[in-house]
Amino acid sequence: MAKAALIIEQADGSHSDAHSACPDCGAPARGKFCVDCGQEIHVHRTLFHLGHELLHGVMHFDGRFWRTLPLLVANPGKLTREWIAGKRTRYVSPLAMFLCTLFVMFMALSFAPPPSNVVVNLPDQIAIEKARLVEAEKTVAEAQATIDAATDGAEAGVAAGQMAAAQQRVTRSKERLAYLETEAREGRRDGLKPGSWQAQVADLKFDDADNPHSLSGTVSKKLKNPDLAVYKLQQTTYKFAFLLVPLSIPFMALIFLWRRQFTLYDHGVFVLYSLTFMALLLMVGMILGSVFSGISSVVAGLCMTLAPVHIFAQLKGTYSLGVWGALWRTMVLGVFCTMVISFFIIAIIYLGLGH
Repeated sequence: MAKAALIIEQADGSHSDAHSACPDCGAPARGKFCVDCGQEIHVHRTLFHLGHELLHGVMHFDGRFWRTLPLLVANPGKLTREWIAGKRTRYVSPLAMFLCTLFVMFMALSFAPPPSNVVVNLPDQIAIEKARLVEAEKTVAEAQATIDAATDGAEAGVAAGQMAAAQQRVTRSKERLAYLETEAREGRRDGLKPGSWQAQVADLKFDDADNPHSLSGTVSKKLKNPDLAVYKLQQTTYKFAFLLVPLSIPFMALIFLWRRQFTLYDHGVFVLYSLTFMALLLMVGMILGSVFSGISSVVAGLCMTLAPVHIFAQLKGTYSLGVWGALWRTMVLGVFCTMVISFFIIAIIYLGLGH
C-alpha cells in the first residue's frame, strides 16, 4: 500500500512520483531513468504520448537504418569492420538487417504478379518434341546395330544399356508428343493457359521417375498444381532462409584457416551483411526487370556483376586484405556460393515439395 501510494496519477494521464521512486520496481530514482531496471521515472498514459513513442521508435530505427544502408552498399568492409570492433549503436545489427530485408523481400514477392508470358507456343513445342523423338529412335537403331556387330559380350552389354536408355527416351517422347497434339486439338484438360509458366511447370510430370513413390515422383505430383507448388516453395524458402548463414560460415572459416585472429563470430557478421546485400540486390533487380522488361537481361547481367564486386570490397575492407588476397578469396567464395546455393535449393525442394 505504501509503494502504491507513492505514484500519483495526473489529470493529463502522466504519473509523477512524490518520493522520486521508480513506478516499476520502486527503487529510488536518481535521474530520468531507474538505475536498477532502466524504466523512465515519469510515465504517461495519453494517446498522444503513445503516438509519440511509436514515431520515436520508428524514426530511431530509421536513423540507424539510413546510416547502415549506404555503408552496406558503398563500403561494406567498413560497416562489417566497425560492427566487429564494437561500434554498434549507430548501425542496425546484422541479424536484424538480414531478417528485416528477408521479410520485405518476400512480402514484395508475394504481391508481385506471377509471370504470364508465353515462352514457347504449341507448334514449336511439337516440332521440338518430334526432333527429340527422331534423335532417340536414331540412337536405338545405332545401339541395335552395335549389338548385332559386336564380337564380345562386354561391347554388346554396353550397347544394350545404351539402347535401353534410348528406348525409355523414345517412350517418354511419344507420350509427350501425343499429349501436345491432343492439347493443340482439344485444349488443356487442366484449364491452364497453353505455354504459360503454370502449364510448363505442370508438364514436368513427363519427367517423373518410374517409381511414383520416389522423391522425383512426389515432386512431380506436387507440380501438377503449379500455383500451390510455387506458394509452398516461397513459404519454405522464407522459413529456412536462415540456413544460408550456418551453411556459409564454415566456408568463410576455411579461407581464413591460417589467420586465427578472425573468429566464427566475425565470419558470421560478414555473412549476414553480405546476404542482406544480396537479398536487396535480388529484390531491386526483380523490380527493375519487371518494370523495364525490355532490358531484363541487362539488369540480370548487372546484378551478376555487382555481386562479386561487393564480395571483393567487403572482404578487402573487413579483413584488411590486399588486392590479390581479396581477389583469390572472392573467386574461391564464388565456387563455395554455388555449392551453398545448390544445397539450399535441394533442401528447399525436398522440404517444400518432397512431403
